[in-house]
Amino acid sequence: LTHPNIVQLLETFEDKHKVYLVMELVTGGELFDRIVEKGSYTEKDASHLIRQVLEAVDYMHDQGVVHRDLKPENLLYYSQDEDSKIMISDFGLSKMEDSGIMATACGTPGYVAPEVLAQKPYGKAVDVWSIGVIAYILLCGYPPFYDENDANLFAQILKGEFEFDSPYWDEISDSAKDFIRQLMCVDVEKRYTCKQSLGHPWISGNAASDKNIHSSVSEQLKKNFAKSRWRQAYHATAVIRQMRLLALSTQREKKLSESSDTNANTTTTSAPPASKSPRENAH
Repeated sequence: LTHPNIVQLLETFEDKHKVYLVMELVTGGELFDRIVEKGSYTEKDASHLIRQVLEAVDYMHDQGVVHRDLKPENLLYYSQDEDSKIMISDFGLSKMEDSGIMATACGTPGYVAPEVLAQKPYGKAVDVWSIGVIAYILLCGYPPFYDENDANLFAQILKGEFEFDSPYWDEISDSAKDFIRQLMCVDVEKRYTCKQSLGHPWISGNAASDKNIHSSVSEQLKKNFAKSRWRQAYHATAVIRQMRLLALSTQREKKLSESSDTNANTTTTSAPPASKSPRENAH
């Protein structure tokens, strides 16, 4: 893959025990760290960042490559320069789309697409979902989906349950919100492609606001992304295990409810306690 916004693999070496990869050197640091350090940050800045990511991922998709683990930690600045470009790194979970049906549950919890958690065959659209999650965070500083319990987190993602909470989203443009909805659409057939996303007014036009949102976004980033669990790689087996537990729990509750209905001859319901909203947990 050769693209100005993708960290290049320059050379490989191997010996009897190991393979060595020589990668392009990028020195600008991680995305969120740079935003926190800035004195000013606007929707236009976020739009510019997402446009670069979309262009790189669109190129990847044209080459038949699906990244499968797009997240802020894999977005690095090329240099310390103020106008440095953003670079996509870490292709450890990437796969050629034509190398067979992709159904392996992999990725990082808060960024993984619903169809991956549902253990359905999936494709390039999983990357677009992840970009939508990243765009959401870039505009408010906290994740759209959050719960300390992974089963609850996955349930939120499967339903596509997210909100634009006040006051954090009060100053964010309607165009930005529409852009996120198009990328984080549970229905894969209706979800935007990278090319469609690049044509959205928030990316290609002048819809992005130039109001400074640095104070609120950086405060939330510092609160929420110091949590180590968001930096942990999530193995496929762990995702599958949690989804099975969630399915078993649902089946068990259904059986208990049916049994209770039969024995008592009354209408009853069995449901888990209402979980806290992502906002309550994240702030």
